[in-house]
Amino acid sequence: MTTAQYGAITVEPFGDSAVMVTIPHADQAIRRAGIVAFRDRFLAHRPHGVLDVVSGLESLLIEFDPMQTALEHVEYAARLVARWAPSPADGPARRRAVRTFAIPVVFDDDSGPDMASVAEELGMAPADVVEAIAESTFTIALLGAAMAPMMDGLKVPGPVRRRAEPRTDVAPGAIMIAGTNAIIQPFPGPTGWRVVGRTPHTIVDISRPDPVSFGTGDIVRFVPVTRDEASALDAGFLLPTEEAV
Repeated sequence: MTTAQYGAITVEPFGDSAVMVTIPHADQAIRRAGIVAFRDRFLAHRPHGVLDVVSGLESLLIEFDPMQTALEHVEYAARLVARWAPSPADGPARRRAVRTFAIPVVFDDDSGPDMASVAEELGMAPADVVEAIAESTFTIALLGAAMAPMMDGLKVPGPVRRRAEPRTDVAPGAIMIAGTNAIIQPFPGPTGWRVVGRTPHTIVDISRPDPVSFGTGDIVRFVPVTRDEASALDAGFLLPTEEAV
């Protein structure tokens, strides 16, 4: 995707040591695809003084060290990268194969403590919510904090609200939903997303040379299993079901 396809970026100060990048386009799909393309470009041409790049579905937070660079320099670099720098995905030789993942998930009360409230909010029975999740085809839009896969594609009657009070300690492997998106919790930690199930697979393993097996653009399906079926699986590090060009 070129800059001409998604238009000019917007770069705004975010405190004293960060800028927020967005793409002011009317089409949500273009905004989301554009921010992924910009992120790839920016990381491939990372300017001096940039400390971290935090991805959102439709935004990118660029954190920098104000002792090494200045806000106007980071803003200029972001606009320059968006306009001129080639994306790692621009050439066909660099394009990675799309992988698909069929991920077993336990959707019982212990694994999905927010399922009942989600079902009530959507006006559905919990079993129907599970069926809707299982019938949805998710696409990984970005890798969030701790390489968590954030996905588009949840097909339910309406967007799911986040929790009014975030949970403080969610188990790794938790399947969580919010809006029309889903995410998998890689490590124990807090979240405001609604927890609806859990997979027995290890999603991120930092002891491996490649700590994740998935990337942006990959396809995910969630497969409901019972707790006994999950226990019987050899569910170690998550691997793709298949790979296609």
